[in-house]
Amino acid sequence: MSKAGALDLASGLGGKINKAEVKSAVDEYEKYHGYYGGKEEARKSNYTDMVNKYYDLATSFYEYGWGESFHFAHRWNGESLRESIKRHEHFLALQLGLKPGMKVLDVGCGIGGPLREIARFSSTSVIGLNNNEYQITRGKELNRLAGVSGTCDFVKADFMKMPFGDNTFDAVYAIEATCHAPDPVGCYKEIYRVLKPGQCFAVYEWCITDHYDPNNATHKMIKDEIELGNGLPDIRSTRQCLQAVKDAGFEVVWDKDLAEDSPLPWYLPLDPSRFSLSSFRLTSVGRMVTRTMVKALEYVGLAPQGSERVSNFLEKAAEGLVEGGKKEIFTPMYFFLVRKPLTE
Repeated sequence: MSKAGALDLASGLGGKINKAEVKSAVDEYEKYHGYYGGKEEARKSNYTDMVNKYYDLATSFYEYGWGESFHFAHRWNGESLRESIKRHEHFLALQLGLKPGMKVLDVGCGIGGPLREIARFSSTSVIGLNNNEYQITRGKELNRLAGVSGTCDFVKADFMKMPFGDNTFDAVYAIEATCHAPDPVGCYKEIYRVLKPGQCFAVYEWCITDHYDPNNATHKMIKDEIELGNGLPDIRSTRQCLQAVKDAGFEVVWDKDLAEDSPLPWYLPLDPSRFSLSSFRLTSVGRMVTRTMVKALEYVGLAPQGSERVSNFLEKAAEGLVEGGKKEIFTPMYFFLVRKPLTE
């Protein structure tokens, strides 16, 4: 897990946003979301601004709590969180059939924890696509420290408009990232375009399940909390995502909600009924300690004004994720493997 400490968290808060403007950025970000009366159309039409603000505000919290890989994982009994996260990444590499020398694209790569792991595991070259300057700067530094700058790199761009030629990559994957896209068909079409014919795209999608009832006020509140705390324009259903990837031109190899048969619940690290020393910062007690620490750092001026509010909406997201998982109305690991046909 991350070795980032309190001062690392404080110095990173706000990302590339001027520290004096963090509070106003929080104001603007919160207004996008249904939890504060915001509209889905506004989130979709302003998704670049919304998602960039989110990751500028939230990345240092993520790294402080999760380490370098910001995602959940299918988890076996007796398996540590870190072990399950690595296995979740290796599973993608195996499903894609990655081999030494292949050129791979990670769509929405965060600070690059998965791409470094997958590149080392499969002896491939991986390019991470990300539209957030702060995350790319952080990711390049972590590449340098890991000694993988020769095989891992980043490109700053919008995944709705990728700066790559047609048929460029041998494989493409996305881990809990394309959920930020305002239009899934458009996003998948761009992935289709840059992928070589006959090759595969694998993804873990954040989705609402068939158990979600849009007329249930509790379900709607949980969905709003998850969208607010994770920079999402809308959470799509598993059916919508599968149809969207078909509409983009892909052939479905197989799909499954991997949360359904996970021996340990994917939301366990955030569950207030559970305690762990190895992932203490993610537990409800650990998150309370973090919120108290951030409040103190903001009070003495070591963290910018607005930092506590970021901590609060991330906590709201954690609550929504746990409830969404327990009610089985949300999954962060709807997996599908699809192939671009050899001939169109």
